[in-house]
Amino acid sequence: MPLSLLNPSDPDPVRKTLPGRADGPFALVGDHAGTAIPAALGDLGVSAADRARHIAADLGTQALGEALSARLEAPFVAQAYSRLVVDCNRAPDHPEWIVEASDGTAIPGNRGLKGADRAAREGAIFAPYHAAIGALLEPIDDPVLVSVHSFTPVMGGARRPWEIGVLHDGHRDGFALAVLAALRMRGDIVVGDNEPYRMDATDYTVPRHAYGRSLRYVEIEVRQDLLADAAGTERMAAVLASALRTALAE
Repeated sequence: MPLSLLNPSDPDPVRKTLPGRADGPFALVGDHAGTAIPAALGDLGVSAADRARHIAADLGTQALGEALSARLEAPFVAQAYSRLVVDCNRAPDHPEWIVEASDGTAIPGNRGLKGADRAAREGAIFAPYHAAIGALLEPIDDPVLVSVHSFTPVMGGARRPWEIGVLHDGHRDGFALAVLAALRMRGDIVVGDNEPYRMDATDYTVPRHAYGRSLRYVEIEVRQDLLADAAGTERMAAVLASALRTALAE
């Protein structure tokens, strides 16, 4: 595949939601918000039903990020392409950067990729997305990076009780812990501390953009059934906006 992977019919890899003021500290990002696949890659050999599953995107995060952007008057930068094309929250040398299978579903279009194929996806999708995040953070005075994700209610046959998860890894994670405390103080939400996932060596976006500059950060996971409609999305946006503001004040 040539380095010019995208053609004029394909969307730009970066979606930007820029509210009117945008003069606060929050910068929102959505690594897995998109579902697009470049026309040159067809459907990657994956059925429409599987492309609508959590394996292809963090369902609901585009709408959630936009709702949070409006409530916080904060910019939101999101990836337009499916994580099945390239996972923008993994390093290029990570085995999950381009997966050959996900949650029991084979991804035939990702098998046997050559170096040029991988470089094409990096150059067309991965690199522009992270460049956009860097450009987003640059002019903000002491920014707070908020990474917005969602998770499937059932994984490996097991139901997941958490409604919101707060991820952190001990690296200047005071802000993340303050968000966790604010959510727990409500008493009406089941909140996971590094559940259902932990922030660890698999994560790329927060370590790349926050750690080197010692920025405040939080990675948030919302259960996907709670984002299934506009009312649910707005409720979660209100809950999260309140917790983020409370943590900022502390």
